Amino acid sequence: MSSATKAPLPEPAHHLVRRTVEACRMAHEAAGAAAEGIATGSTALLKSLRQRERELDKLDMEIDSGVTTAITEVGPAEARELLACMKVMIALERIGDLLLSFANSALSVSGRIDSQDTRDLTQMATLLEKMLTDCGSAFSGRDVAKAIDVLRADAEMDRLRNLIFLRHFENPENLHLQASLQVIFMTQSLERAGDHAKNLAEEVCHFVSGCPMRHVSIALDKPVEQMFIDYLRRRDQPR
Repeated sequence: MSSATKAPLPEPAHHLVRRTVEACRMAHEAAGAAAEGIATGSTALLKSLRQRERELDKLDMEIDSGVTTAITEVGPAEARELLACMKVMIALERIGDLLLSFANSALSVSGRIDSQDTRDLTQMATLLEKMLTDCGSAFSGRDVAKAIDVLRADAEMDRLRNLIFLRHFENPENLHLQASLQVIFMTQSLERAGDHAKNLAEEVCHFVSGCPMRHVSIALDKPVEQMFIDYLRRRDQPR
C-alpha cells in the first residue's frame, strides 16, 4: 500500500513526532520483556516493566504538553499529525499500564503457572511485541499496509485468549490447573493491550487516509481491514 508524502514540520512539531516514534519503540521493548520474562521466569525482566511504564508516562505528559503548544503554530494537515501523536501516545501509555499489571500478576505466582499457559501467554506477549513494532513502522512511515497487519493480528490475540479462557473456565480435560485467577488476569491484560494496539493502527489509517475506518464502507459482511483496503483501492483508481 502506498504511503502518503510527508510535508515538512516546524522543528518543535517534528520533535514530537520523533518522540512518539520513540514511545512506540519503548512499548514494543516492554512487550518483548514481558514475553521473555514469562517464558524464562525472569523476575528481573518482569520487574523492569515498572520502569518502562514510568518512562511511557513521562513521554505521555511531554507529548500532551508539547502538542497543546505546537498545534497553534501549524496548518490543518500538520495539526492532524500532531493530534495523531497525542492519540497514539494515549494508547501506548495504556499499554504500558497493562503490561505492568501483567508483570505484577506474573510475579505474584512465582513460576506456579502450567506449561501450556506459559506457552500461550508467551505467544500472546510476543504477538503484542510484533503488533507494536508494526505500529511504530506504520506511524513513522505512514504505511497503511503495516497498520492493516496489526488489525489482522488482533484476531490471533483473541484466539489465544479464548483458548486460555476455555482451559480455565470449562476445563474440558478436567486438568488440575494452577494459579487460574492470575492467569486470567494476565490474559486479559495482554488481550486489552492488543486492543489498544489495534486502536493505534486504526488511528494510523485515519491519519494517513483522512477517513475513520468505521466510515469506510457499509459492507458489513467484510472484516473492517478488508473494507479499508477496498476503499483505498477505489479511492486510488483513475477517474
